[in-house]
Amino acid sequence: MPVYLLSDEPYFPDPNLAREDGLLAIEGDLSPERLIQAYAAGIFPWYSDGEPILWWSPDPRMVLFPKDFKRHKNLRRTVNKGLFEVTFDTAFREVINQCALTRQEDELGTWITQEMMEAYVVLHEMGLAHSTEVWQDEKLVGGLYGVSLGGTFFGESMFHKVTDASKVALWHLVDKLLSWNFDMIDAQQETPHLASLGAVAIERKKFLHLLNKSLDKPTRQGRWTNH
Repeated sequence: MPVYLLSDEPYFPDPNLAREDGLLAIEGDLSPERLIQAYAAGIFPWYSDGEPILWWSPDPRMVLFPKDFKRHKNLRRTVNKGLFEVTFDTAFREVINQCALTRQEDELGTWITQEMMEAYVVLHEMGLAHSTEVWQDEKLVGGLYGVSLGGTFFGESMFHKVTDASKVALWHLVDKLLSWNFDMIDAQQETPHLASLGAVAIERKKFLHLLNKSLDKPTRQGRWTNH
């Protein structure tokens, strides 16, 4: 399959035309219009400093259905102890920055470039990107962020500085999404960690079908709160 070169117009080719590794297109920009269109089509940006913007739609796709989230006993015990305070949308920039720093410190490299950070901060200010923050002794020790459209939350990254803090963030996000009748969390690519929490790999064709139905639901735009 060819890799498509994007023009200045916020247009994407059919995600089913992606290469075997999931790469669909290059270039374009990270404007809100293009990012929203990308997520609505099951496409996301993922690239490193020094590379052009790369757009992906992998097959299979890792998805966590909120009702299938595995609430392991040890994690349930941690949540019930009340060791952490959990908030939403109070420290978005700090969360995305910590996600980038954590990967750099672990020598994993990061796709969360400065350009990416600023683009998602704009989406956050538009009420479309959200963060879950985990605090201990008034310090940010874990969290996650992603984009919300219709009944789907597109998870981007998470971090922890204290054991289980990112899992606690996911626990509370799942609770909120269940209360709002969300359909799924897009976890993008397969990892053993996500699989241990209940995420499953599904065919891209099935994912796009579920996403199309999910986008019929109204988007919960604006700041999310604890209530």
